[in-house]
Amino acid sequence: MVAERFEKIAKAVDEEVVTRDLVPAFVKLLKDSEAEVRTAIASQIPGFCGLLDRETLLNDIMTSIEDLVSDPSQHVRAALGTQVSGLAPILGKDETQAHLLPMFLQMLKDEFPDVRLNIISKLDLVNQVIGIDLLSENLLPAITHLAEDKNWRVRLAIIQAVPKLAEQLGVKFFDEQLSSLCMSWLGDTVFSIREAAVENLKSLTEIFGVDWAQHAIIPKVIEMSQEANYLYRMTTCFAITVSQMLSLLIHANTLRNSHLSSLSRL
Repeated sequence: MVAERFEKIAKAVDEEVVTRDLVPAFVKLLKDSEAEVRTAIASQIPGFCGLLDRETLLNDIMTSIEDLVSDPSQHVRAALGTQVSGLAPILGKDETQAHLLPMFLQMLKDEFPDVRLNIISKLDLVNQVIGIDLLSENLLPAITHLAEDKNWRVRLAIIQAVPKLAEQLGVKFFDEQLSSLCMSWLGDTVFSIREAAVENLKSLTEIFGVDWAQHAIIPKVIEMSQEANYLYRMTTCFAITVSQMLSLLIHANTLRNSHLSSLSRL
């Protein structure tokens, strides 16, 4: 109960009490023998640490937080995955790179899928601090690897994160690094992934524009209508029923006749 309300307690007292009494108590709760307590205090990490100066955070607390990455309880690691990204704005670029990026890389390889999911869902907070160059250099290879994760919910989380990443990476980087990956999801064995992949193409079109979609997406979607695997052909149908995809077909004047002829054979 104390762990669940730690941030509120800290806000109710002055800075001297926080530094003298609550920082040691916080560290003690991070090392508590009960996993439920460690899970509860993990949820308070960004809120409580935001009340501290950076030196106190780095010298007195950060090591104990880093230890939770290897916590024996998957629930503790999952709770940490949800909250640890919130430290990035507090630590700043250099300290985020030094302390948080190694934690993220380890947690993206965690055997428990919820840990991987939670880290992926909060990457935008990290990107705002360290910038897309460092994010792509350090984390993008691990994210790309997770796009083929055996757990479909992890693959879904990656798909849902792609539009934000694409907007920040830019069209050139996206075409070189992520375009093929996005198209491969259209043939996933799980329907929810194929459905999300179609919506992903719609979101990408909104970001990069109709002209980009005409040469980067539509030809590849049309090619899928000729695939032997019926899943690809069905996904083509799903894609063209999305209103924005239809409008793209209408505006693709130079490609429209040949494309519609292919679609008519579905």
